[in-house]
Amino acid sequence: MKARIPKMGGGMGNLKQLAEQAQKMQEEIDNARKELEKKEYTATSGGGAITVRVKGNMEVSFMDIKPEVVDPNDIEMLSDLIIAAVNEALRAATEDQEKTINGISNDIKIPGM
Repeated sequence: MKARIPKMGGGMGNLKQLAEQAQKMQEEIDNARKELEKKEYTATSGGGAITVRVKGNMEVSFMDIKPEVVDPNDIEMLSDLIIAAVNEALRAATEDQEKTINGISNDIKIPGM
């Protein structure tokens, strides 16, 4: 007995339409990524003692360290403050990118996006 493959409604026309929609979505995502890469995200730690700005491409573009937090006897605290600010700025950039891309893709999870 031969297995029967159910017919999809609309045939090749629907497949072509689906491919066009996927291509349009990819173009929108590519455009959104270009715009997101231009954005900057700022975070602070230590009550404003450290300010960090990262770009949408996840590169640190600016850092300000208030002189009063630079204690040569406590470099570990300074490092912790820098790490906290950088991580918060990166989180903000990542969340914005995910929100933007998911909005375009209607929350369809696309591998690598």
